[in-house]
Amino acid sequence: MKYSNGGWLIKDGFNVDYAVHVYDVRYTENSLYLYAPFNFTGHKGHSLDGGMFTIEITSPLEDVISVKMYHHEGSAQKKAAFEINHQQPHVTITENENMYIFSSGKSSVEIAKGEQLSMIYKRDGEVLTESSPRSKAYIKDDTGQIHVSEQLSIGVGEYIYGLGERFTAFVKNGQTVDIWNEDGGTGTEQTYKNIPFYISNKGYGIFVNTPEKVSFEIGSEKVSKVQFSQPGESMEYFFMAGDNMKKVLTLYTTLTGKPSLPPAWSFGLWLSTSFLTDYDEETVNTFVDGMFERDIPLDVFHFDCLWMREFEWCNFTWDERMFPEPEKMLRRLKDKGLKISLWINPYVGQKSPLFDEGMTNGYFLKRPNGDVWQWDKWQAGLAIVDFTNPDAVAWYRGKLKALLDMGVDSFKTDFGERIPTDCVYHDGSSPESMHNYYAYLYNQVVFDLLKEERGEQEAVLFARSATTGSQKFPVHWGGDCTSDYPSMAESLRAGLSFGMSGFGFWSHDIGGFEAGCTPDLYKRWTQFGLLSSHSRYHGSWEYKVPWLYGEEAVDVTRKFTKLKLSLMPYIMKQAQVSVNQGIPMMRAMVLEFPEDRNSHHLDQQYMFGENLLVAPIFNDRGVAEFYVPEGRWTNFLTNDIHEGGKWYKEDYDYLTMPLLVKPNSLIVTGPNSEGAAYDYAKQVVIHAFEIDQKATAEVTDQQGKTVGSISVKRLEEGGYCVQTTGLGEASIVFRNEQLSSGESCAEGTLIKLTGTEQVIR
Repeated sequence: MKYSNGGWLIKDGFNVDYAVHVYDVRYTENSLYLYAPFNFTGHKGHSLDGGMFTIEITSPLEDVISVKMYHHEGSAQKKAAFEINHQQPHVTITENENMYIFSSGKSSVEIAKGEQLSMIYKRDGEVLTESSPRSKAYIKDDTGQIHVSEQLSIGVGEYIYGLGERFTAFVKNGQTVDIWNEDGGTGTEQTYKNIPFYISNKGYGIFVNTPEKVSFEIGSEKVSKVQFSQPGESMEYFFMAGDNMKKVLTLYTTLTGKPSLPPAWSFGLWLSTSFLTDYDEETVNTFVDGMFERDIPLDVFHFDCLWMREFEWCNFTWDERMFPEPEKMLRRLKDKGLKISLWINPYVGQKSPLFDEGMTNGYFLKRPNGDVWQWDKWQAGLAIVDFTNPDAVAWYRGKLKALLDMGVDSFKTDFGERIPTDCVYHDGSSPESMHNYYAYLYNQVVFDLLKEERGEQEAVLFARSATTGSQKFPVHWGGDCTSDYPSMAESLRAGLSFGMSGFGFWSHDIGGFEAGCTPDLYKRWTQFGLLSSHSRYHGSWEYKVPWLYGEEAVDVTRKFTKLKLSLMPYIMKQAQVSVNQGIPMMRAMVLEFPEDRNSHHLDQQYMFGENLLVAPIFNDRGVAEFYVPEGRWTNFLTNDIHEGGKWYKEDYDYLTMPLLVKPNSLIVTGPNSEGAAYDYAKQVVIHAFEIDQKATAEVTDQQGKTVGSISVKRLEEGGYCVQTTGLGEASIVFRNEQLSSGESCAEGTLIKLTGTEQVIR
């Protein structure tokens, strides 16, 4: 919310009070309370007739500092709240003649004494950001709405990232961002997944702890400030700092929840019916059999909306006109080795047989007068399930359980963004606080059911809406993109922002959601899609099977699907890192190379895990432009060498692209199997790239548990010592290197490993 009129004035109709100075303090063992009046209080008489912020400073985790400021504390309104992990770390509270100092781990905040209030945030003594005088504001806007606002400094050369899956510029400096979930497609400033957390390239993050609407002005009102505000009488935000940006994400996800590990099969290829296509069981079989006949491995088949009757979304009943024997059909598909995904949402149209049932039992959101809240967007007479009502949750779960009992494995949890604020919840929660938080409850209900029915290792969603904490319910996809290169690029940009907001796993509609996908775009988006954490062909009015886009599209799909399957030993290890550390599989370059200033703006390439650089091609000329960090990088597909520290502009055919391996890397691959779930420790090939002194890699099983390891050490006298544990039959390829003891191959030297330790020269 902007309230300034230039550098000196306030907008007409606004009233602004600032916390002026610390008048008094109170200590407890773990908390520091500051009392900051809105007027300078030089003596006791000045305490009359004036407001004040109480500022409470605590620490939920080591290296994380909570700042809660409130004007009137006595609100009785029930509000939704994020789940926060409080670990009660050791803190120190000290003071000297100039300041009060609150420290947790290496993070600290220094609060000035004297006539002006400032708060300086540090890590290990280094200043990272500052709340200067006249930053903490209590505002009445021109409609009479109360807000609390804070401003934190932006340093020279500092860039801000995150704030959810945003399709606008990757670096958020200069933007105004409202944290408010909306269904606006991928081409606007609106987004399905708003997260009130930003991260700085200086190595700290700020999380505003409310599911209500938070407005951020990132250098867009005060150009050297991040300003954020929320409605109401109070605000809490967390400052967290680490050795690097990845450590900040680890702190944030420790605070709000780590991503869950998706099942291994979910990393394989998903094929959808698409949205409004005319399909039945014969169509489905044609698609599935067509993929297998063309030697394209398929792991998941997805049925979109029209598995149910039109006007009845959702009735959770198969349309008998198209699918007369759904259980038998699902059994036949599963006999082919497929997992099954179904489209659902949390809405019930009035024509659905479930509408009267839900209305009679009070399962829907209501209007203040007691009527069911309804409108005609999406479905005629649409009602919304109230997930604050335990009986409604049980009812909704029961409908989904019946589908799981038929053989369904996963749900695409669509929608959850168009949630009204003129409604009443069963538990009395404020509708403003529930608008964003609804996405959390909705996906939690479905994810928890899958865990209970399928087991924790098998639960996975394909979700569109999200808020803080939703990273616990993967996977999320990027929403309704158009079928063109700008939309492909904006999807990647949004996915990288999403990863910088604490989410480990992300996908997108290969070829674009809307109609108009060309064969060229299909092939280039296929390359990108199959080098994303999760891969799904989906569209609106168009089928997305590859043979409709030409035989070369079939070849591209086959090659990149099998490439991804062969990379599953590497992918599962990187997925486990995401779960343990809270960092994304698809990483912005700045996250992996913060010391390289050239990486800080890059949003058209990414690191796929720690070792692979992916640069999708965003034009119909086959021209790739990408930046390579320092070192000798090798193209995994062509074996070409790229010297780092510079930009490249190169031409690629449809079967190649920039897929570069970081120097001193070991990439473990498995066989081109029929699916993504197999034994990753058997028949492995270890690809060694530019080994400097020593490189290591681990191999996991399908649940992410480490079952094997590899170490390759360069010997001073020449050659290498290779050590392995837990692996069956294995080989190693030294890329771009010829060794006398091995077999020459196109990539370099191939050597069969015959023991747990082997010297190779």
